[in-house]
Amino acid sequence: METKVGIVDLQITEEGDVVIEWTDGDICNYRGKHLRVNCACAECVEEWTQRPLLNPATVPSDIRPEDFLMVGKYAVQFLWSDGHFTGIYPFDMLRKLCKSS
Repeated sequence: METKVGIVDLQITEEGDVVIEWTDGDICNYRGKHLRVNCACAECVEEWTQRPLLNPATVPSDIRPEDFLMVGKYAVQFLWSDGHFTGIYPFDMLRKLCKSS
């Protein structure tokens, strides 16, 4: 049986990075812009074709998460400094982004 990994702690640094400590002991540091340009919500990615709608060049380099909400035991939702808030980042997506950041 596969064990799902959860979040022990999530912090937003003064620099605008996100640091997540996972239940398996891993600690991941994400740049704000890296997370924002990887948002997979319907405003950022076309729902049926998965074509990106968000142009990464339009995301400010100093973008930062202002706040976050835990969504059940499977995802995180961020409120971004550009006003965007509809993206939900499932834990498995965050784990993959950790390896690519």
